[in-house]
Amino acid sequence: MGRTDNAESLPGPVVVIAGPTAAGKSDLSLSVAEAVDGEVVNADSMQLYRGMDIGTAKLPPEQRRGVPHHLLDVWPVTYTATAAEYQRLARERIDALLSSGRTPVLVGGSGLYVQAAVDDLDFPGTDPELRAALEAELAELGPARLHERLRAVDPAAAAAILPGNGRRIVRALEVVGLRGSFTATLPNPRPLYRVCHIAVDRDPAELDRRIADRVESMWRDGLVAEVESLTAEGLRDGLTASRALGYRQILDHLDGRLTEDEAKERTVIGTRRFVRRQRSWFGRDDRYRWLDAAAPDLVGRALRVVAQSLEA
Repeated sequence: MGRTDNAESLPGPVVVIAGPTAAGKSDLSLSVAEAVDGEVVNADSMQLYRGMDIGTAKLPPEQRRGVPHHLLDVWPVTYTATAAEYQRLARERIDALLSSGRTPVLVGGSGLYVQAAVDDLDFPGTDPELRAALEAELAELGPARLHERLRAVDPAAAAAILPGNGRRIVRALEVVGLRGSFTATLPNPRPLYRVCHIAVDRDPAELDRRIADRVESMWRDGLVAEVESLTAEGLRDGLTASRALGYRQILDHLDGRLTEDEAKERTVIGTRRFVRRQRSWFGRDDRYRWLDAAAPDLVGRALRVVAQSLEA
């Protein structure tokens, strides 16, 4: 499929439903997919992992209303995720759905993954040996020391990355090693598809309550047992999966660093912080039409946005 700057000639349509955790993206995506003859393509970075079901709020098959879902349960928990690999998988699936006359409904709160799928982003390659060496140094020395090294070789990149963000520091040092420099900000988006961008959110106090309720429900549904089971499959060695909200805190509990109540509370706090970052990410992109997920006519509003987007 050809991709140009001319929106009318771009392949599509693709519907994106994004927004913060626990706002209500999954339910809306089912209704939209049913209405537009669509299929859901997952854009939640942690739902790509097999066995990470309860803690990622992955819809079980019996709750998907018969709507096909793609890019769930793709990787083992030991796999180190990259946006570049997700980009390849997502575009393959989107193109296949469009070719078959179906509408891809891309759903998730991982902003970089959403943009990687539908915009023209070029991700640097990776060097497994260099990455492993940097990860080992991170574990031994901590992020602050590596941030000092990054500042010495690429001051602009260091200025854009928090000293405590070990994962981004490692990636920046890896890219500097491969390319000589690291760009910490994304370029202006250049679309690859005709996309209808929808974001859903709720009143902050209400969403805070929903997050607390969701975490309580996850604990009742057996999240601790899920984490215990995944440790046998190498969760502790998964550089991406082991850092997922809830999973990281429960691993700390299992290792005796936190009580179970502390792990639960830190999961709630961490999720609320993550929501603020999600709002900031999606809020910077003026292509999104924001909808109140608590509105009684949410589905109707979303379908009107889709219709208006396609007409434009």
